[in-house]
Amino acid sequence: MSRPGQDLPGWTYRCVDVFSDGGLSGNPVAVVHDAEDLDDATMARFAHWTNLSETTFLLPPTPEGAAAGADYRLRIFAPGGELPFAGHPTLGSAHAWREAGGVPRVPGRLVQECGVGLVTVRETGTGGRLAFAAPDLLRSGPPTPAELAAATAALGLDPDAVVEASWIDNGPGWLGLLLADAATVLGLRPDFAAFGDLKLGVVGPYGAAGAGEADVEVRAFCPQYGVPEDPVTGSLNAGLGQWLAGRVLPADYVAAQGTVLGRAGRVHVSRQGDQVWVAGDTWTTLRGVLRLPS
Repeated sequence: MSRPGQDLPGWTYRCVDVFSDGGLSGNPVAVVHDAEDLDDATMARFAHWTNLSETTFLLPPTPEGAAAGADYRLRIFAPGGELPFAGHPTLGSAHAWREAGGVPRVPGRLVQECGVGLVTVRETGTGGRLAFAAPDLLRSGPPTPAELAAATAALGLDPDAVVEASWIDNGPGWLGLLLADAATVLGLRPDFAAFGDLKLGVVGPYGAAGAGEADVEVRAFCPQYGVPEDPVTGSLNAGLGQWLAGRVLPADYVAAQGTVLGRAGRVHVSRQGDQVWVAGDTWTTLRGVLRLPS
């Protein structure tokens, strides 16, 4: 922990824009370095204060994690509580860790320890772009008729508009819905009061017309975490890729997300054998010091 002032303790802090081209178009994550002196309540309070989709805290790996090859440990908080895994915080925190001088044990590859276990992050060789290996799903398979009915009601969607639905939970609890096209995805007007405990991810293809370089449009709704609609979501895109890439969607595709919110997030999904990789550009937009009263 660094202490730049005499009055308050300070922690190095970065804000990283993820899945962005550098024009403040992605999803920012707040990253606090050397956070081992912060307790759980302080982490949660700071994450609630930032009001970003996620705030992360970089820590040394546990002895078990280090023995398994972890370079660092990450704790991830949404405004509404801690998450075992999230995708854009994984990429943003890996970017921040490297930028602060972190040196991975294996060149070109980082291993993050978090609530779901170990997650591999690698350099893709495209302008420093990072990609994470999608972790195993904790829950998969189709929802029950009652679950699907609750989801479509929350989205204000005719059940017949759903092409396929599946649980794609890799920690946050996602239920995925495939719709016929991107226009239907963009036209959704969800009723957040009707969500209950649902965390819904929706995807639809653009078809031949396309949207720039994007093949599909994605939206993520998770009001229970204090984020009614997430701008750009790595964990959801990882689950969607595991479910759809190489079957309904191409093995390699680009997802647009955040369009309705005025963002232009771009998520690069690639299936290589049984492994799905999720990649995106990362940019440090703010760097400073977090100061907290004793």
